[in-house]
Amino acid sequence: MTLNDEKSGPPGVGKPAFTAAHASSYVEGTLKRVPGLAALHRMASMLIAERVPGSGRVLVLGAGGGLELKALADANPDWDFYGIDPSADMLLLAEETVGPHRPRVQLHQGYIDTAEAGPFDAAVCFLTLHFVARDQRLDTVQRVRRRLVPGAPFVVAHISFPQGEPERSIWIARHVAFGGQASGDAESARQAIATKLSILSPEEDEAMLREAGFSDVSLIYAGLTFRGWVAYA
Repeated sequence: MTLNDEKSGPPGVGKPAFTAAHASSYVEGTLKRVPGLAALHRMASMLIAERVPGSGRVLVLGAGGGLELKALADANPDWDFYGIDPSADMLLLAEETVGPHRPRVQLHQGYIDTAEAGPFDAAVCFLTLHFVARDQRLDTVQRVRRRLVPGAPFVVAHISFPQGEPERSIWIARHVAFGGQASGDAESARQAIATKLSILSPEEDEAMLREAGFSDVSLIYAGLTFRGWVAYA
């Protein structure tokens, strides 16, 4: 496995550069807060394998932590992976997480605009796009699309719920409650989600995938405040 030392790209084109403190609690916290995450990884593997039955190369945007890298590599010994994330600490955690799969995984520190051009046979992006500013979301998804071979599957999942009120506030409260924050932290968590994340409605998310050039967009996953889709380049 290689870890490139290139500097991160412009803010908003990927996950924020999480610190070592974030990395240390990432795996446990993510498994706790995202309903059915293991099943989502399994579904992604199945959907990609429909188009990539043998060897293939998979782009993983927001690869820090390595959970999806490990799950996909466990299930598909003939695939290679190119993971990108702006956080060096999170990529170090990914190196640990993938363990024996390291020879098949290349990691790059940066954003999608500095990623290898590919082309890749498939791509995944989990729990990342809600960190990308709304005015940069379309560009980010388009840059993924340009790195894929024609017909390649793109499996994406992140926070997505209705944005009109009072629905938006209700869904934020549900998200915080499911995460199990202590009562004293709940209000600050609600404020952080409301102001620091870029959350679209499911309809907006689907429309943006189509605008970016993807076709056959299908909902494959819904877990409380999270939604996931498969689409094809």
